[in-house]
Amino acid sequence: MTKKLLIVDDEDRIRELVQACLEDLGGWDTLTAASGQEALKIAQTESQIDAILLDMSMPDMDGFTVYEQLQANSATASIPVILLTAKVLPSDRARFAQMGIAGVITKPFEPMSISQEIAEILGWQD
Repeated sequence: MTKKLLIVDDEDRIRELVQACLEDLGGWDTLTAASGQEALKIAQTESQIDAILLDMSMPDMDGFTVYEQLQANSATASIPVILLTAKVLPSDRARFAQMGIAGVITKPFEPMSISQEIAEILGWQD
């Protein structure tokens, strides 16, 4: 069964790059959202999203707010979330773990291995 991931990032280039890597190298289906609001709408209306890649720094609604709203909704609370962020402090990692975030991939990421990184974080190895 093919995995379906939602990529949330306000930067078109990053969204397109991640989407191409996950589809071409990971063999996964992807959905994309350019904002937190759009991400919440997609997460609530699409069935069977296996994971969400979430940018932390977005205008209007940051990744923390999106994550909190996903967690507050029983339809989306069980979807694993991996943060895609440029700024990660050691104290952030502990906070993310306490919040139940599946993992963190820091920008700039390695395009050729991002699907492998996601698979490792989520335990999707064959």
